[in-house]
Amino acid sequence: MLEFLSRSFARPPEEKASAARQLIALNMQGQAAWTPRNYLALAQEGFARNAIVYRCVRMIAEAAASVRMHAKSRKINDLLLRPNVDQDYAELLEAHFGYLLLSGNGYIEAAILDGQPRELYALRPDRMKVIPRGGGAPGGWEYSAGGRKIRFVRDAHTDQSPILHMRLFNPANDYYGQSPLEAAAFAVDIHNAGAKWNKALLDNAARPSGALVLSASSSERLSDEQFERLKAELADVHQGAQNAGRPMLLEGGLDWKPMSHAPADMEFLQSRHAAAREIALAFGVPPMLLGIPGDNTYANYREANLAFWRQTVLPLVRKTARSFESWLSSWMGGDVSIQVDEDNIPALCEDVGARWERLSKADFLSDAEKRALAGLFPQGTKET
Repeated sequence: MLEFLSRSFARPPEEKASAARQLIALNMQGQAAWTPRNYLALAQEGFARNAIVYRCVRMIAEAAASVRMHAKSRKINDLLLRPNVDQDYAELLEAHFGYLLLSGNGYIEAAILDGQPRELYALRPDRMKVIPRGGGAPGGWEYSAGGRKIRFVRDAHTDQSPILHMRLFNPANDYYGQSPLEAAAFAVDIHNAGAKWNKALLDNAARPSGALVLSASSSERLSDEQFERLKAELADVHQGAQNAGRPMLLEGGLDWKPMSHAPADMEFLQSRHAAAREIALAFGVPPMLLGIPGDNTYANYREANLAFWRQTVLPLVRKTARSFESWLSSWMGGDVSIQVDEDNIPALCEDVGARWERLSKADFLSDAEKRALAGLFPQGTKET
């Protein structure tokens, strides 16, 4: 009898879990967690129609994708070097970093064969939604394209997942990251509005409109029909850059009074440059590298380029390497170590040389300790 009671009231095995995240799981139970923003609108107004955003994303994505990552495992190296039949290492990571910068979320799918990742693919973030599970962690993902949906399930016991979900920090959402583009959305609107203003100004002969004034000696007013005819003639014959300088024939006591810009009206150009600097700040690109006037933060181009690599590119690549380690370790059956090859970055060659010189002069360190500080694999390590 006592044995039966002990079995009946035995405690279930304990599992590691956050008590606070259980509340998130209860709140989201049975609900799909959608991306809380319009990704397509941000991408179209930002990346597709704004040269500053376009250049920032291209600079960061291409620079980060040019930095190689190496693993002790030959399988992982081969997987990274040739992720799929259509893309190489640089193309896959460039797409991944581009999605991450534009949406705050980057998804990489692993095609599994015989229990091992064989190919990697970067997936569009606007087509993906998180499926929560108990504990407040993502239990899976649902990808929609062409009217079809496919679910990727995360194994609750082994923690194996066919999806690597990288996120930028978002203080207001538990499942999705926040993009730099969203933080710079107002600056993007200001910059785009300035471009539209310039375009409209050029369409109107690169000068503001004037006014048609009846002379004081004229006692007649224009009829509605005359007024509409005059507006149509101005729009068809005199508006536009191709009609710049065309003379205007006036009759009936009309006189043309051109209007000029006040100094305050010309501040839109400075406002546009300020918006461009704000966009560059959100993405972590020094404005000097983008040719934006009025920025004297760095003494020269070289210093700006060094800051770009140190503060923006390398942290992103290191974050990606750590994410790959954690993700692939569950599939490879052990610890996975992926190192970032920082020694072959031309922009940082002087930093690398200075670091090697300091290590070579550190007589109190062993060779193994020096290799560890240099970010190299232990001596004698073989690829598996």
